[in-house]
Amino acid sequence: MKILVTNDDGINAVGLAHLAEAMAEIGEVAVVAPDREMSAVGHSLTLHHPLRAHCLGERRFAVDGTPTDCVNLGIHSLLDFTPDLVVSGINRGGNLGDDVTYSGTVSAAMEATLMGIPAIAVSLVTMADGENYPSAAKVAQEIARNLLRNGLPVDTFLNVNVPDLPYDRLGKTLVTIQGKRRYDGTIVDKVDPRGRNYYWIGTADLKFNDIEGSDYHAVSRGHVSVTPLHLDLTNHSSIPKIASWFSG
Repeated sequence: MKILVTNDDGINAVGLAHLAEAMAEIGEVAVVAPDREMSAVGHSLTLHHPLRAHCLGERRFAVDGTPTDCVNLGIHSLLDFTPDLVVSGINRGGNLGDDVTYSGTVSAAMEATLMGIPAIAVSLVTMADGENYPSAAKVAQEIARNLLRNGLPVDTFLNVNVPDLPYDRLGKTLVTIQGKRRYDGTIVDKVDPRGRNYYWIGTADLKFNDIEGSDYHAVSRGHVSVTPLHLDLTNHSSIPKIASWFSG
């Protein structure tokens, strides 16, 4: 079994080390990750300057690009195999609700799915440094084994969020829907000492609607959340309504 591990917190992140170690118990692991933190870059590719990859050891590379770049380079250039599985994480902080659209961690798994490779994004839900990466790594390993045994539906990948708790205190794993973020008070607007306005995005505490069955609902009660995400963003139920605009 061949496994590509990546992240958006950077090649030296604690979560990446724990994830790679856990995946090494399943198969042969390669690590291709950004050379620095690339949080909230979304599903972005670097198109306007060349990328450089630095080999830090056997099948371990640091790339001066995004998580999406890392998956692309790993699969198409850096590795001598095509992975059977891509696992992204373990992210420092949750990727819940609408935040999945910003997440480099989630986007790396999305990129692998676009290439037809099963993928998992894993996050430790913490507002601090996080103490329970080994717990999240064990959860990731269990989910990876299940995925490799049972497969995934077409164009689907898994977004896993693990509470920052010891393994023996985690609730049961729940399959959830993507929740909804509340966007109140997320921008700080101030004036610097020279009288110029500046803005800081994402400094307020994250708030989510407590929707039953959602990722946030599960994690906030100590459960592991597994959300199947799909590449097709089409709102199929809206097609008849929108089509009616043009049927006259």
